[in-house]
Amino acid sequence: MTTEIRRPVHLHWGFIGIVAAGGVLGALARYGLGLLIPAPGSWPLPTLLINLSGALALGALLEGLARRGPDVGHRRVLRLALGTGFLGAYTTYSTLALDAVHLFTAGHTTAALGYLGVSLLGGALATTAGIWFAAWHHRRAK
Repeated sequence: MTTEIRRPVHLHWGFIGIVAAGGVLGALARYGLGLLIPAPGSWPLPTLLINLSGALALGALLEGLARRGPDVGHRRVLRLALGTGFLGAYTTYSTLALDAVHLFTAGHTTAALGYLGVSLLGGALATTAGIWFAAWHHRRAK
């Protein structure tokens, strides 16, 4: 008896393409918003707002998908395209780290610590709010 070994999702070219397409759109959205949102006194407000909105959206997306069933078919495609691809490229925690380093090296230690604290705690709270909202919406829709 032979057993078929299933390849992991990340080794399927179709799924890789879905993530890449979502990533291109997410990066373009981040870039566009980064141009539109002002950075007062070179404080990285655009990165903060982008990351917080992305955390909120990711929490809502994953909770909403999980409540609709297992990670297969169109739910998997949505998770990969929107979650891993779009929101993965839209949020930018590497830029958060770079922005914090710039604030520290410019001697703005309090601003840097505040930025890191608001970003990290705010991201966790935004994700929780997204999960709560999706759960509330799911209960309400029943």
